[in-house]
Amino acid sequence: MKSAILATSLALFFFFATVPAHAKVNCETLIAEIEAKLASKGVTKFTLLIIPKDETTDSRVVGTCEGGAKKIIYKRG
Repeated sequence: MKSAILATSLALFFFFATVPAHAKVNCETLIAEIEAKLASKGVTKFTLLIIPKDETTDSRVVGTCEGGAKKIIYKRG
């Protein structure tokens, strides 16, 4: 009985600990973070675009925002 309560408690703890990871991230904030990371690596010529999650693209997806409703893509140049 104690092990079932412990297992349930641990499951709830991990569930609530990960909730902020799935929170809605502002797209503009995320773009600023990605731009800073690219700049720190010396990348200068690039474009970051926000598109709906369902839109297909050949570009590299570098992030998601607005609770997964949108994605941020990276294009060179």
